[in-house]
Amino acid sequence: MSQTQTITTPEIPLSDTSRAVLLAGQAESGAYIACPNFSQYGYGWLRDGSYCALALDAIGEADSARRFHAWVAGVITARAERIEQIIAALAGGVPVERADMLPTRYRLDGTEEGDDENGWPNFQLDGYGTWLFALHTTFGAELSPDLAEGARLAARYAQAAWSLPCFDYWEEFGERQHTSTLAALAAGLRAAARMLGDASFEESAAEIIAFIARKCVADGVFVKGPEDARVDGSLISLATPFALFDAGDPVMTATIERIRSELASPSGGIRRYLGDDYYGGSPWVLLTAWLGWHDRLNGDETGYRRAVDWVEGAVSEAGTLPEQVVSEPQLPEFVAKWEQRWGAVADPLLWSHAKQLLLLNGKATSWS
Repeated sequence: MSQTQTITTPEIPLSDTSRAVLLAGQAESGAYIACPNFSQYGYGWLRDGSYCALALDAIGEADSARRFHAWVAGVITARAERIEQIIAALAGGVPVERADMLPTRYRLDGTEEGDDENGWPNFQLDGYGTWLFALHTTFGAELSPDLAEGARLAARYAQAAWSLPCFDYWEEFGERQHTSTLAALAAGLRAAARMLGDASFEESAAEIIAFIARKCVADGVFVKGPEDARVDGSLISLATPFALFDAGDPVMTATIERIRSELASPSGGIRRYLGDDYYGGSPWVLLTAWLGWHDRLNGDETGYRRAVDWVEGAVSEAGTLPEQVVSEPQLPEFVAKWEQRWGAVADPLLWSHAKQLLLLNGKATSWS
């Protein structure tokens, strides 16, 4: 790892808003709702929630993060028999239907959606890896028996299923593998190895990292996946926070610069990927904050300050952070299409607020 540089971060009122939004968005169960007032987001995603826990940990709200982790562990251990069946089937070369795999999101009480609810593309793997990573950030190796049981089940599930095609971070492209998903799984397995003292998880993490380096690079940059040579804003995760590749690695550096040049809107907000039509493919608050977090950790004060200013400027009339800023779409004709379908962009989006806190306070990861 390169030497992490520190840039002093100012206290800003938006931080208080972000803290309040995250705490208010935590259900009695411990789950974080993705958005309290958007029709499709009234669920708890493991990925979104894990970043909320990371952010709250970073600002001293560890009790909230611990409640989330207890909820996830309970959700997973309640499905222990199903997980064992999945692992056994995959080990025996028996295909498992997507509907039988674990979902990416749950109701806030830990139950699953019915087949008639929204038809959501629910087979995603990244959340389980991200949760293991966040669990390790909160607890290190000091896990209670209940947390350890959930962590071991999640790690074994990730270990068995990592190579399967699934939907990506954005609930798209379900027939492909995705670099950001693979990165989350590798980081989660690396964390599990340290929490549980099981070297097989580290071996699986190394296998995934080698696969990424071999299959997910094109023209000198990391790309969306083996079958998609575009860059994606979520590729920042390979370095920040997962530290699978050093920020100074030439491929990682080139990837960040391509994200910065290719996915930036005119005002500097970061889009998901070229060709995105969801709400016009507008810049996302969380991706802009994510890049700023990466810049702060690596001594790029100009990039960091630019991100802070942009995120502050993205605050909506409600005083909170939305998912996207639709004033700069790459495909303007699709803004009205999605607004007619689901209404205005989600606001507040909890992991937008989580990334705002991580932009200012997120720490670097060391695997040593």
